[in-house]
Amino acid sequence: MPKYSLIIPIYNEEETIAEMYRRVSSVMDGLDGTSELILINDGSKDRSLVMLRELHNNDERVCYLSLARNFGHQVAVTAGLNFARGEAVIVLDADLQDPPELIPEMIELWQQDYQVVYAQRTKRLQESWFKRSTAFMFYRLLKLLADVDIPADTGDYCLMDRKVVDILNSMPERNRYIRGLRAWIGFRQTFVRFERDPRYAGQVKYTFSKSFSLALNSLVSFSRIPLRFSTYLGLFSAALSLFMAILVLYWRIHEAKSPVTGFATIMIAIFFLGSVQLIGIGILGEYIGRIYEEIKGRPLYTIAEVSKFPKENQK
Repeated sequence: MPKYSLIIPIYNEEETIAEMYRRVSSVMDGLDGTSELILINDGSKDRSLVMLRELHNNDERVCYLSLARNFGHQVAVTAGLNFARGEAVIVLDADLQDPPELIPEMIELWQQDYQVVYAQRTKRLQESWFKRSTAFMFYRLLKLLADVDIPADTGDYCLMDRKVVDILNSMPERNRYIRGLRAWIGFRQTFVRFERDPRYAGQVKYTFSKSFSLALNSLVSFSRIPLRFSTYLGLFSAALSLFMAILVLYWRIHEAKSPVTGFATIMIAIFFLGSVQLIGIGILGEYIGRIYEEIKGRPLYTIAEVSKFPKENQK
């Protein structure tokens, strides 16, 4: 059994795979134990799967599995965790924004009895101000609202002990936010800081819509405050309506010709209460939708092709 498992999800990364393998294999050569590199093809439409087969044929440390379609980054990482056999499991991305050269430093901390070592970004090189500012605000908002302490400015790049990985694999929930689940599990956790490099090549896979969906999923999965917010908003609107009713009654009695008591006031009140109701229904719908996804009981992913994994590791 390997001592280290490296998990890298792949989605249309034909331009980065060769360089990614060169840098990762160089790090693996210097580790103090045997290692395996698990590459997960997440429904790529380019030559990524062909290149993974070639890497597997040329290097016995390389394992790969190909999902039957694109299931998303978090599910692809989950598939890799299901198949990983190492005592320590490292998750990183293929775009080389997460530098593989940081892995030995993570391993040193793991050998000091830390069960989770995550990488915390200090800078985002060559990213737009919009991306940097929205990421900064999101992580602070999540830290404020979440029921668990999810470290700010961290992604999925981390090292996890076998015990942590086994617990993650036993958790059946479908809407997965790995960095949140990692924090929820607990154990001794620490961090290493790094400057996030620009993407090596190719197009950014996490578009704004995907990033927004992941952010929304993290908030709903780890916080009940949105539900409470809709309650507070309803109470606020009720109090405001009562206050306005008292004002209108006063104006009717003392200022019969006041324009505030006319058609415009009624329309404003209707639109305000309608928006409050729609916000409440939308928030409730997000939670109900996740319940619906959970009770269907479908598998997280389906596999079209798999190589070099013992049967007992397939799930």
